[in-house]
Amino acid sequence: MQYLKNVVNKKQTPQSEPIPDSGQVPNSAGGHTWAVDDWTRLERFLVLGSEGGSYYARERKLTDENIDSVKRCINNDGERTVRTVVAISEGGRAPKNDPALFVLAVCASAADERTRGLALDALPKVARIGTHLFHFVEFVDKMRGWGPALKKAVAGWYLDKEPYRLAYQVVKYQQRDGWSHRDLLRLCHAEPKEGHEGILRWVVKGEVTESAGKLIQAFEEAKTADEKRTIELIGDHSLTHEMIKTEHLKSPKVWEALLEGMPMTAMVRSLGRMGSVGLLKPMSEGSKTVCERLGDLSLLHKSRIHPIQVLMALLTYRSGKGVRGDLSWDVVPQISDALDRAFYSTFQNIDPSGKKFYLGLDVSGSMSWGNVAGSSLTPRVGAAAMAMVTARTESLYYMAGFTSEMVKLDITAQDSLQQVVCKTDNLPFGTTDCAQPMLDALKKGILVDVFVIYTDNETWCGDIHPSQALQMYRNKIGIPAKLIVVGMISNGFSIADPNDPWMMDVVGFDTNTPAVISDFATH
Repeated sequence: MQYLKNVVNKKQTPQSEPIPDSGQVPNSAGGHTWAVDDWTRLERFLVLGSEGGSYYARERKLTDENIDSVKRCINNDGERTVRTVVAISEGGRAPKNDPALFVLAVCASAADERTRGLALDALPKVARIGTHLFHFVEFVDKMRGWGPALKKAVAGWYLDKEPYRLAYQVVKYQQRDGWSHRDLLRLCHAEPKEGHEGILRWVVKGEVTESAGKLIQAFEEAKTADEKRTIELIGDHSLTHEMIKTEHLKSPKVWEALLEGMPMTAMVRSLGRMGSVGLLKPMSEGSKTVCERLGDLSLLHKSRIHPIQVLMALLTYRSGKGVRGDLSWDVVPQISDALDRAFYSTFQNIDPSGKKFYLGLDVSGSMSWGNVAGSSLTPRVGAAAMAMVTARTESLYYMAGFTSEMVKLDITAQDSLQQVVCKTDNLPFGTTDCAQPMLDALKKGILVDVFVIYTDNETWCGDIHPSQALQMYRNKIGIPAKLIVVGMISNGFSIADPNDPWMMDVVGFDTNTPAVISDFATH
């Protein structure tokens, strides 16, 4: 027995040490977890980005690590890398398109000619609006020269569009990142097709001719129009708020006209502004229109608006004031409720599994640092919002927060997102022990089919690893419980054992994640 004192226990190993023969690696917090493969990390980066970094890894370090992973994916299979970028971007699975544009730029600058070609062919699929194009160009300009293939791809972005769509893009998104459409057209030497001549002439030389089209003519007229004429131009030509004079954006009548044809994402972003000018009041037509649109499932899905955009709009709108500046407004409760419902509707359709869920929210100190996908949401608040999607889908669940010990969460499926965020954000910080949910369920005799842990995977405190705690639970309770790890930061770690088929990693705030959780629980 004396010899066993110097042997690490494979069934119960401190998290500061690796499980023997497991292949675990040190994480950023000093604990030991498994390294996710490059494809998993690619998806995490495409959905979550690396803006703001994490508690243990600053933004530059986290970005460098993700870039190295992206390059390994390209070297391994460039075609698969480009397909993954397109799938996540086109599917609206990420809150921001910037990571997809960045990875596409890396692919377009790869050593492999085929990968470069596939990336440039995919440009219009990923860069769907003018702002996306400017971001891509800014990324790729730092990585490679302007060869014929890149010039052709950028020219194609303009020339493959129908005249009205092209006019809309060049008027609505005129410049960004130090680039303008004039700059790009001069660089790529685009030869205009039929119907494009007047549009491109206006972009490059500022000349307004009849062939430029009615939208550009209306935009030019709006520069000097009075309020009445501006409202007429909005109605006749679907001008957006970017296309009219700033002074008219203080008018509720102008915003009423804009709202009529306003896209969903623009509407959600403009709620505070419309409220501040007095358009959105209790029982007003403007408020009624907003609520009806937020409740239109087909419109929500068609718009590709992301859950984080809706959640951020809800938190901002409910506060009654802007994040910057002195903008303020009176909150209409019905609009808040409509945003709350819309948040859940923006995820992929979910079928209840009927299984028993333990939803474990990591509320440790590291989860209060950084942000989710470049938003102002901390990972701990994002985790709470994600958990509520499952809580509202599944009837059998138990929800708890954990640091180095368990924290009772007085949260029900009937709580609003605002209530959930407040309750979670005010919890005390602590060290990270991701084994706590399994140990808690074991201690209380809770029967669990699926543990879902929302975490940054930086677990380090505790006398047993999460995977060992799950195995202990299985053995003592007699249930082959599964573990789903929802990664809230795009780092390279996971507490899920890759050799256990009943453990799985998913990406936080991927719009597919709740459906994947339900499917994995069922099968």
